[in-house]
Amino acid sequence: MFKLFFNKLIALLVISTSTMLLSISAVNADTIGYITKSATNAGWMMINQGAADAAEEEGHDLITVGPAFQGDLSSQLEVFENMVAQGVKAIGIAPVDSAGVAPAVEGAMNSGVCVVAIDTGVDGADVTSFVATDNVAVAKVQGSVAATLVDDGDTIIYISGNQAQSTGYERLSGFMSSFKTARPNSEVLEVPTEWSSDQAQEGAEALLNSRSDVKMIVNAWDGATMAAIAALENLGFSAGDVKLVGFDGASDAVEAMDQGWVHADTAQMLYAMGYHGIKAASACLRGESVSPRIDTGFFLITPSTSGAYKDLVGM
Repeated sequence: MFKLFFNKLIALLVISTSTMLLSISAVNADTIGYITKSATNAGWMMINQGAADAAEEEGHDLITVGPAFQGDLSSQLEVFENMVAQGVKAIGIAPVDSAGVAPAVEGAMNSGVCVVAIDTGVDGADVTSFVATDNVAVAKVQGSVAATLVDDGDTIIYISGNQAQSTGYERLSGFMSSFKTARPNSEVLEVPTEWSSDQAQEGAEALLNSRSDVKMIVNAWDGATMAAIAALENLGFSAGDVKLVGFDGASDAVEAMDQGWVHADTAQMLYAMGYHGIKAASACLRGESVSPRIDTGFFLITPSTSGAYKDLVGM
């Protein structure tokens, strides 16, 4: 089931806009559009599966499409506007730019389309519902836990996500507020990215090469966690030489924890975000009342709790 869904999603992600228009032209009253950020990131694969399962349970055709490349606002807007133009009445979207999608979202909402923001919020427009982790609160937990792993004055690296997205700036600000409160004399070296694992690995390697005093790498998402591991391995480090803290609870990062690389991970309930996002879109499509904010919670994964987390999510 998962392999079939994944292969279909990959196909949709690489089709051209003209083909996209043809596929959307066959929409019916029960069709839901779902605009994701990625089909290959381990975390997003879990979110996407939740969305697919919810649509199947509710009896909806789910049109799943993603950007041509990471952070591609123009293609995401084009797909969103095409869905609206072709008569899709409920859309779940994970914005690649929280403010950039606002005008299109506002127009869709004004025309009666149900719009559910999944994982990442929309800045400057109302939505039917925002289904996600409370990123600020969870990032504060991440910062507090990270602070227990180093001494005050130790140097750390923080690999951030795209600051044009609510997820990016909320995770950075939440982490910094709690970590710096607990470790005010620690230097935080930031690696800015646009959620690119390549950028994360290159930035981490550059800092590790230039600074011999780095004690820990904290990551805004688990794609960066895995990129940090790759950087450490390339430079001859072993598991445990530099502490790692993740954010997402993606399957590959949990496996890396079992191998001794990752010391803590603030896990979003990834499957639940996709699942409850499409459930909310379905309810709105039926004319039911939907909560404007659905917090999907989190789970603090450590080596002692990883087994419980894997049982919880079926990993």
